[in-house]
Amino acid sequence: MTDPATLEVQFLADIAAAPDVAALEVVRVAALGKQGTISLLLKSLGGMSPDERRTEGPKLNALRDTVQTALTARRAALEAAELDERLAAEKLDLSLPAPHRRKGYVHPTLQVMDEMISIFAELGFAVAEGPDIEDDFHNFTALNFPPKHPAREMHDTFFFSPDEAGERKLLRTHTSPVQVRAMRSQTPPIRLVSPGRTYRCDSDQTHTPMFHQVEGLVIDKGVHMGHLKWTLETFIARFFETDQVTTRFRPHHFPFTEPSAEMDVRCDRSGGEVRIGQGTDWLEILGCGMVHPNVLRNCGIDPDAYQGFAFGMGVDRLGMLKYGMPDLRDMFASDVRWLAHYGFPAVAVPNPASGLS
Repeated sequence: MTDPATLEVQFLADIAAAPDVAALEVVRVAALGKQGTISLLLKSLGGMSPDERRTEGPKLNALRDTVQTALTARRAALEAAELDERLAAEKLDLSLPAPHRRKGYVHPTLQVMDEMISIFAELGFAVAEGPDIEDDFHNFTALNFPPKHPAREMHDTFFFSPDEAGERKLLRTHTSPVQVRAMRSQTPPIRLVSPGRTYRCDSDQTHTPMFHQVEGLVIDKGVHMGHLKWTLETFIARFFETDQVTTRFRPHHFPFTEPSAEMDVRCDRSGGEVRIGQGTDWLEILGCGMVHPNVLRNCGIDPDAYQGFAFGMGVDRLGMLKYGMPDLRDMFASDVRWLAHYGFPAVAVPNPASGLS
């Protein structure tokens, strides 16, 4: 029988010399596999006399334990070295631009909303948000909607069933309730925009039951219609990234503003597309006006001391105009092919320095 001491020296040397886990496995099989040298020696103990087993048994068991301990330690060292090598080879510089062949895209609605917020932030507007589920006061009453106004009817608004108190909550029809909450909780001057989802019973090529709005509010002393006009014309020019934008204001009616107006932008509708900054056609793009004194009173602001203006525009519709999307409903169809065509890279964060789109 081979001397256990000699085998120990031999296997420990082979273990130490193994360059990788695969080579170490070869040594393990040769020593402790079913037909390995140490395994066969242990099996031979059954054919020895009791005296020989008492002498050789402890030696072989000690040899097995020593080799097994050495194998475990060497395997751990080799696996740690392989992991370090792999981590060094697979490191990623997160400061580098993303690869061109990207798989994820930013939805145009979110991109356009970020563009709008970026412009208004540069103009000094804060961003405010509020709940999608509102009560009648914040969505209608505080905004000077009369009791029988058509917007309160079921065919225009999504109402919930009455609660225990008999009150019917609703899905907000605009983000103006955010402005109400701001006026009731803040002291003027106030300058904010309120982006978010809104809901109305409407669905066609340019309307969907759920859509996105950005509304703005400015409350201060000495605010007048000229400030409103400059703000909106500056926003439109920066949003469409052209100095050729021509706008006009038409009288309109909104319960929460007086005087009220709609703003049109000059465009070209020929060729089945809408091109802003050229042509002789006009396209209505947003509603606006001076905040009605009743709204200020409902929110605890003295209309004799403060004035303000408000405006609201559809995020999805502005995205359609800017990026040439023919149907608003496609923006909510969850078609990955459409998103791959109109989507934006995640690293293209809109900002005034590097550009919006």
